[in-house]
Formats: sequence, C-alpha cells, structure tokens
Amino acid sequence: MNAFKYFLRRRSMFHFWLNTEAAVLTETIIVVPFVTLFAAGILEFGNLFWERMQIDAGLRDAGRYLARCRPTSPTYTSTCSEATAKLIAFYGTQSPAANAALRVPGWGPTLTDITVNAVGADGTFTIQTAHPYEASPLFGLLGVGAITISASHEERYMGW
Repeated sequence: MNAFKYFLRRRSMFHFWLNTEAAVLTETIIVVPFVTLFAAGILEFGNLFWERMQIDAGLRDAGRYLARCRPTSPTYTSTCSEATAKLIAFYGTQSPAANAALRVPGWGPTLTDITVNAVGADGTFTIQTAHPYEASPLFGLLGVGAITISASHEERYMGW
C-alpha cells in the first residue's frame, strides 16, 4: 500500500508539471509589469525628444525673423522686436489668438524664457533658452532627477 501512495504522489507531481492551464496566466503576471514600464519609458523619452524638437523649431523661427529685420534708419522706423520674435518661438505666429496653445506646454507664457544675444562683430547673433521638462512620475520612480532642455540657435543677420 505504501508503494501505491508513493506512485500516486509521484504521478500527481508529474501531472502538476505537465499541466499548462495556468502557465499563460503565470507568464503574463510576470511579464506585464516589465513590458508596461518599458513602454512607458519609450513614451516618456519620445515626449522629451518631441519637446526638444519643438523648442529647436521655435528658436529657429524666431532667429529667422530677427535675421530679416530691417534696421531703423532716418527714413524708416523698424517694426521688428524681440517680443515679436519670442511670440513666434512660443506660438508659431507673431499674433497668437487669446486661447492659442503653446508649442511646448509650460514654455513661454512669459517672454523671459528666451535670451537674444546682440549681433557680434562677425554679423551673427544667438537666441537661446532653457526649459525645465515636466516629467511624469515614472522618472521619479526610476530615480531620474530634474531634466532641463537647453537649446540655442545661431543666425547670421541679413537685414533688408
């Protein structure tokens, strides 16, 4: 009788290892958290790079505007201004509507976020900014500190 119990116990253990009814659920429970974190990380870094590209495009547009500004002369009063260039950088237009969306959320509600350096001896000027990235809580969980997106654009002054 003792051998029969041993046989049944051994058979049930063998049957347990061959049973695949809950294997998919177990594997899913193990893999889903890792895949979710990986996908969230890809989305977060994608958003970071998208914001950087939008800031670069805004600085480039503002630089092109300032590069084509006609200087004030005795016969002409210039209508170009750094404030208009900053609006172009932040909104993509020099006269945004009252409810216009910013290119990058949080970048530019005030016009102090962009610095325009004067035209140098070589005829170029630099427009630059630094914007703190508003990260999701995922970066906090991973121990990533505050990220600042810094960008600059150099343009040759052409006038007209």
